[in-house]
Amino acid sequence: MLVKDVMNKDVVKISPLMSLKEAIKLMKEKDVKALVVDRVSERDAYGIITYTSILKAIYFEEGDIDLLNVYDVAVKPALSISGELDIKYAAKMMVNFNIKRLLVIDNNQLQGIVSMTDIIEHLAEQL
Repeated sequence: MLVKDVMNKDVVKISPLMSLKEAIKLMKEKDVKALVVDRVSERDAYGIITYTSILKAIYFEEGDIDLLNVYDVAVKPALSISGELDIKYAAKMMVNFNIKRLLVIDNNQLQGIVSMTDIIEHLAEQL
C-alpha cells in the first residue's frame, strides 16, 4: 500500500504570520491535531504546528501566548515523504524521528498528510 492511498488530503494550511491564539482556535474548530504552515515562496519549505510544539513553546520555553505567532512555534522544515512510497517507509520515519505525522509532498507540492493513526487504521482494516 502506498502513502497516497492512506494519507489525508484535507490539510488545513495557515500563514506563518497567524497568531498562535488563532491557530489554536482553528485546530479546535477543524478538529485537527496539526496545521501545515504554508510556504512564503516556491523555494521555501512547509512547516507544521502540532499540540506538542504549542505546549513546548508555552510551557517549556515560557512563551507568552498573547505575543507568539505561528512562525515562533512551527517546526520548519517539516519532515515529508513522497506519496509514491510504501507506507512502511512512512512508519519507519515516524518511529525513527519520534513523530506522529509526515507531510506528503510530490513535485514540491503539498498533497496531504499521513499520520500514525492513518497507518494503524489501514492495518486494522487488513485484519
